[in-house]
Amino acid sequence: MRVARLSIKKYRGIKSAIIVLPKHGVLIGDNNTGKTTLLEAMDLVLGPDRLNHQPPIDEHDFFRGKYIDKTVITEVDGAPKEGVEATKAEETTQLAEREKIAAKAPRIEIETTITDLSEEQRARFGDYIEFWDTTTDTFYDQPNIAGIDPIYITEALRVTFHGWYDELEDDFDCKTYFTRSLTDGDRPEVFSKRDKQVCGFLYLRSLRTGSRALTLERGSLLDIILRLKEVRPQMWEDTLSTLSTIMVASNPELGISAILESIDSALKKYVPKEWGVEPHLKVSNLTREHLRKIITAFITTGEGNHAAPYYRQGTGTINMLVLAMLSQIAESKQNVIFAMEEPETAIPPYAQKRIVHEVRKLASQTLFTSHSPYVLEEFSIEETVVLGRDPEGEFYRKPLTLPDSVKLKRYRQEFRTRFCEGLLARRVLITEGVTEASAFHVTCRRLSELKPETYSSLEALGICTVDAGSESNIADMAQLYRELGKRTFAICDKQDDDRKALIESQVELLLMHEERGFEDLVMKGTTEEALKRFAKLLDWPPHLLAKYPDRERQAVMGLKEYFAWSKGSWGIADFLAQCSEEEIPIWLREACSKLKLNSTPAPTITDATDAHTNAFADLGNGGNAAN
Repeated sequence: MRVARLSIKKYRGIKSAIIVLPKHGVLIGDNNTGKTTLLEAMDLVLGPDRLNHQPPIDEHDFFRGKYIDKTVITEVDGAPKEGVEATKAEETTQLAEREKIAAKAPRIEIETTITDLSEEQRARFGDYIEFWDTTTDTFYDQPNIAGIDPIYITEALRVTFHGWYDELEDDFDCKTYFTRSLTDGDRPEVFSKRDKQVCGFLYLRSLRTGSRALTLERGSLLDIILRLKEVRPQMWEDTLSTLSTIMVASNPELGISAILESIDSALKKYVPKEWGVEPHLKVSNLTREHLRKIITAFITTGEGNHAAPYYRQGTGTINMLVLAMLSQIAESKQNVIFAMEEPETAIPPYAQKRIVHEVRKLASQTLFTSHSPYVLEEFSIEETVVLGRDPEGEFYRKPLTLPDSVKLKRYRQEFRTRFCEGLLARRVLITEGVTEASAFHVTCRRLSELKPETYSSLEALGICTVDAGSESNIADMAQLYRELGKRTFAICDKQDDDRKALIESQVELLLMHEERGFEDLVMKGTTEEALKRFAKLLDWPPHLLAKYPDRERQAVMGLKEYFAWSKGSWGIADFLAQCSEEEIPIWLREACSKLKLNSTPAPTITDATDAHTNAFADLGNGGNAAN
């Protein structure tokens, strides 16, 4: 079982959306795009305990907070005056008018299309099963539709959530229905809590605490496990019975019992015995619901045997224990849909990968949100769901396709992490190679430390560097990120006119110097003093040390060869990291300054395809040449 399609109308920041979801996928997008809203919407439809929350929805769940249509006159014409009893006919008229108003009121509408149904689900939901054409997004009552290739037709169950403001009750209300019953039949049929339990939807929010795990509150993970294993906790009755017999502070040495006896003596002076005597303290006010809230697990961690409450443990420990419980749920139930926010929280990279891998094996469908490239690496391009939302609230999935210049083998072997980092950023700087990526990043950071009023680090600008691998790939990579809504920049050596124009068509700002290579730019633009100082600090490789034994006198020639030898590593970056502002080539200083200026504030133009027309003029070469 899985949710194959999700339709959302007027829920939080989403005015409308139709999103097709993979069997296993990771949801990514800019902050406040709506990733959490998507999962919360699924929880409203399929979460068996969501409607137990009070209130399930409120004013802020409606798109732009609009839960009343102010264009509708809410006052009923002809309402009786104060002190005058309305006739039956008047009451009927007023009720009809209010029902009309309620029908026009804004509604939250969320519809899930569920496929890959189990035999149990087919038997339970058979009357409401439809047939979905995945190519045209069309629903049919019968499986064998004339002229339709059956390979594209699949069984589907649609379930719809409605949320609205009830003016009569001055409160919010909501229900979940079989979608087919909303249009077919005499009345809508409610999709019950038991129906939702059969679907097996579990949603773990980014804040995972003990209240949703090892307590026995309704809907907690431990509660779900007990329910799936059909274990009825007899402890409720046993615990309440035991607690009712416990006398609190009955030891005379404590002094409290003597005070209570004094109160009892005074009480007898004023009222008969049957009114109440012998006050004492007991744990007698607890109910089953109280116990659900206060019973939790204690865990011993570290050395010693001191146990602390579950929610007092570290975030990483909590996450791992939650996942262990999820495995128990999955083993007890064949169909489980896991929706999880940020599995990387407080967990090292290797554990992030293990979590995603294991959860995918356990569940019939898994959906993650994440800001970790290590999590993204576990999903294919087809399983990566890039989400966007326009200013009007239209929510959509952006197409994601690797450019032809990036072969699948290269993507899997060396490019995947860098690519994923770019997907998570709002601004992307495409570099010609690894030298430019590392060196320019270090340069911006160094200059921001030396002169923060003029320069900013790439981190502060929200810019991620992506190594294109070669100058021929820059335009393709920039186009990929630009079409995903990213702001794109590029840095490279001198290009011919055709390639330069191609790159400019895909980026807001092209930073192109006039030298044959980045190493030449640095060597010509820095000072001899800076090179000599770095030569003394450098741990020279043996073959260069033998060739240039006099580090000071031979610093320029030696470092020129060293930078060429260490090309692709951090050689040139290490040099720039220890330079003063004046020792950093003028071209690099100007490039850092212009990148900052171009990044903030965001351009006012709306057509990203024309953004490059507003880019700065190409940078020229400058600086003092080292001898």
